[in-house]
Amino acid sequence: MSKLPSRLQPFWPVAKRVHRLLTLVVGVVGRALRPLAGARAVPRGAVATVGDWAARPEDGVLVHGWRPPTPLGRTPPPGEPSAHWVFSRADRTVAPATFCLEVPDGTVVGGTGAVVSRSGLLDVETSPYFGTSTWREHPLFLRGRLPPVTRVPGDVLVLATRGSANYYHFLTDVLPRIGDYLERVPGADPEVTLLVPQERAWQRTLLEIAGYGHLPTVTDDPAVSVRAERVFAPSVPNVLEVAPQPVVSWVREHLTPSVDADPTPRRLYVTRGAVPNTRRVVREDELREGLLARGFEVVEPGSLSPQEQIDTFSAAEMVVGPHGAALTNLLFAPAGVTVLELFTAAYVNQCYWSISCGIPEAHYEYLVDGDVTRHGDGSAMNAILADIAVDPARVLAVVDRLLAERHGVRPGG
Repeated sequence: MSKLPSRLQPFWPVAKRVHRLLTLVVGVVGRALRPLAGARAVPRGAVATVGDWAARPEDGVLVHGWRPPTPLGRTPPPGEPSAHWVFSRADRTVAPATFCLEVPDGTVVGGTGAVVSRSGLLDVETSPYFGTSTWREHPLFLRGRLPPVTRVPGDVLVLATRGSANYYHFLTDVLPRIGDYLERVPGADPEVTLLVPQERAWQRTLLEIAGYGHLPTVTDDPAVSVRAERVFAPSVPNVLEVAPQPVVSWVREHLTPSVDADPTPRRLYVTRGAVPNTRRVVREDELREGLLARGFEVVEPGSLSPQEQIDTFSAAEMVVGPHGAALTNLLFAPAGVTVLELFTAAYVNQCYWSISCGIPEAHYEYLVDGDVTRHGDGSAMNAILADIAVDPARVLAVVDRLLAERHGVRPGG
């Protein structure tokens, strides 16, 4: 998600390129001035893969529970137009390797969860960032020096990572790191201190629902770096946004519906509101009318508590909506759910299809509006908040077919 105001969203691709260039330039200066920055010095270099730490014994970094990359073996979903290239990308066919790092006297940079060794080396695999092609473009370098360093006694488990303020990334990248730590580290401390973003109330609530709200925490703060006797940094579980099965399963097992949740099957339309340049459906009023006539209810997940979102989607038999973080709630949908995701041709993303692949017997389809030939194989797909001007009649035709396949319901019934 871009941090630009909605009216400036169309300029995001240019802003991102400028940001990367500035980071490269400032980083060169910051690394040159390391001797003057003391404890706040930016990393002097980076370690590209966790296997390379073996050649750096002075840092004492250990790698626990490493498991190799795993082929996903997924069949691309049906949709309009058929065989869209995003759903068969070669770089999204394998789940990356998983592990947990133990970094003695390590430092974690607030706001991104970037991990730095005691000799000043950035660990690339546990410190990813969006849209960067080299560690030198990591935004921690844009500051020229690290935020002030706070020393924390004992061990710290890093949950924070890039995108932690986003509902999708919090559920698929942040919380599941707890499970990786407990599973992979011999003698893992079940009462370990968590470095976790807590600025938003829903983040704290989700931590509680998952069963870890009682653990001691250090708030991930962009204005602070944290140094601990031992920093434990699991691999980022969903770094490629392919929702590996262990991630989906962990979330579904740890964040469950309340005991009094209504199990009556529901048809949900997930809205993104009416503000321009937010990936809204432009003709949503017309679409709503047609969906309401077909037994759907309109849901704005941001207006619900985390538990209400879990309960609502746990009863969903069909979900229709534009691409957006609210569809992360598919993680809680029951087996056999049907999903129709709406896109604009300038931005198609496979991440919610990937979640549906982890739900037993789920059926997912997509519908892309606009001229897809202008955004062919390998295109940037960087109009991340472009609005969706799809014809409501086109959406309703697909909905009717999907309902008929589920229940034999006639159009409009």
